[in-house]
Amino acid sequence: MYRMSRQAKILELIETYDIETQDDLALHLTQSGYSVTQATVSRDIRELGLIKVAANGVNGTYKYAALAPLNGGSEEKRTPRLSALFKSSVVSVKYAENIIVIKTVSGAASSAAALIDALKEPLILGSVAGDDTIFVVVRSKAAAGGVADLFNSLSK
Repeated sequence: MYRMSRQAKILELIETYDIETQDDLALHLTQSGYSVTQATVSRDIRELGLIKVAANGVNGTYKYAALAPLNGGSEEKRTPRLSALFKSSVVSVKYAENIIVIKTVSGAASSAAALIDALKEPLILGSVAGDDTIFVVVRSKAAAGGVADLFNSLSK
């Protein structure tokens, strides 16, 4: 119950304010009466499928945004938006062994990684996104080339 309330508050906060970091979000939550840790905020961001988008084109800053409209947009509606975001942000895709390294424009890795997660590709074991780099672990060396080709096709 508390988690649902907190996550609803997060969605409200990101619609109201340009929240750029997890620390900003934690501060807003605390000011709203929610006691949270960084780990809780991080988990909520992942569970809500929040992405970073350009903050009104100002100074190259980014803010958190909901992946789909708050009124329950379906995953089918999310994927075209994610595909466009992936296409506009990916700079390169390379792989070695069973790890794929995707370079993005600065600040766009977590948003691009949201598409990777939305694909639900069984050959992908998981991904980790930083600021401009995504590491994707696939099941085997043999699968890495095919998955890298998929990412390259999505980025063109």
